[in-house]
Amino acid sequence: MLYTSPILNTDKYKHIDDQQLLQNFYADKNNEWLGILLQRYTLLLLGVCMKYLKNEEEAKDGVQQVFLKAITELHKYKVDYFKSWLYMVAKNHCLMKLRNKGKWPVEINEQLLSAPDETEDTKKFLEKDTALTNMEKALQLLNEEQLQCVTLFYLEKKSYQDITEQTGYSLLKVKSHIQNGKRNLKIMMERLQHNEQ
Repeated sequence: MLYTSPILNTDKYKHIDDQQLLQNFYADKNNEWLGILLQRYTLLLLGVCMKYLKNEEEAKDGVQQVFLKAITELHKYKVDYFKSWLYMVAKNHCLMKLRNKGKWPVEINEQLLSAPDETEDTKKFLEKDTALTNMEKALQLLNEEQLQCVTLFYLEKKSYQDITEQTGYSLLKVKSHIQNGKRNLKIMMERLQHNEQ
């Protein structure tokens, strides 16, 4: 079961951006603010973990571990670019897991496993944050059918047949929703990127 805030209704706080939620947490050290914030990135983290671990159960467990690590680390220091930092935490968690299982041949630079500090390349984190934000926005612009099929296919690594059984759509519809969703995502991402230039 993914980390959830036991008290706060996350929908109620949609209007509060990530930075404000972080500021609220730093002000009173209440983990409920982090619960709201982390829930926003459950899908992103699941996608990252699936990309590296190739196993749904391990990926879900990885999301839980990343949540716990993030909460622990955020109690220690402040983070300026939350999305890109969280992405890095998830990626490094997966790489360490693979290395420990003997499935990752390249030795990981220990420096990459440490938390970013003031000497980190600010531009790199800002660009990563922007890209992740655009991906979020683009996903939300897909219609319900496309979003569901794209999520199941690309993030949860379900087969066409699995998606057909889970959604009730025909095989032809599933393939169409995935193809159109992928195309629309690309168009929306390019449009969002162009608008920022």
